[in-house]
Amino acid sequence: MKIKKGPASIIFNIISYTLLTLGSIGCVIPFIMILSGSFTDNKTILTKGYSLLPRDVTISAYQTIFKAPQDILQAYKMTFFYTGVGTAIGLMMITMTAYVISRKEFKYRNTVSFLIYFTSIFGGGTIPWYLMYSSVLGLKGSTLAIWFPALMSPFLVILMRTFIVGSVPDAITESAKIDGAGHVTIFSRIVMPVLGPGLATIGLFLALGYWNDWYRSSMFSTDSTTWELQFYLYDLLNASTAIKQMSQNIGIVTGDLPTQSVKLAMAVVSTGPVLLFYPFVQKYFVSGITVGAVKG
Repeated sequence: MKIKKGPASIIFNIISYTLLTLGSIGCVIPFIMILSGSFTDNKTILTKGYSLLPRDVTISAYQTIFKAPQDILQAYKMTFFYTGVGTAIGLMMITMTAYVISRKEFKYRNTVSFLIYFTSIFGGGTIPWYLMYSSVLGLKGSTLAIWFPALMSPFLVILMRTFIVGSVPDAITESAKIDGAGHVTIFSRIVMPVLGPGLATIGLFLALGYWNDWYRSSMFSTDSTTWELQFYLYDLLNASTAIKQMSQNIGIVTGDLPTQSVKLAMAVVSTGPVLLFYPFVQKYFVSGITVGAVKG
């Protein structure tokens, strides 16, 4: 039977849909302007500003970025490698750690949970962190130094622990123990199958962190073949800006150097794969991020 909506419900829906539409438009417009600006001539951007539709269409910004295609393809390759390996291993470590501290029978779970939480508030600082990986562990110049430091995050461990506590009742694990199941069996055959939304959420956080990172490449990379995509684009932009400044200092006109449009094209190149991937995990992300929000 169809429920008839009253005037108040209709007005509420109209206001909600209107605000949602305006909010969606406000989120989409910046992406459209970035895409439009990446195909706009650099002089036009400097003189007339940005617009929703490209003016004086040109692909000079993309030609600058892909001037050395083997370099940017190598940067893409390494970024996919760091993202894939780091996300897979990080998911495994975070999930196993969260399972351990979620078990009430683990005697030191409160102590371990406190130590994990403590590291999210206090840290040793950048210099000790750098010395640890470069001097103590000797990882400077290796690819391990790029993906290893970001494997675990206190926030993600606590979030996964919340997923496990909210998704796996104690009665189920107790029943499994009575039937003779050990922790490995409980974790692999009871806990993991119900953590789909949680794994998708944590995996998305990890993947985005790896994909958007450039800092670790700037700190530990000694060879350009190990650079992440974001750092490669950052270095390219700095080189273009430096060339323009040096040319202006010696009186050479470099108005055709597409510094502004290159920035926008870099945003398109770096965010494109993420925008294509996100719709496939969106439903899991939305359901996973709300786990534990409603009790009962």
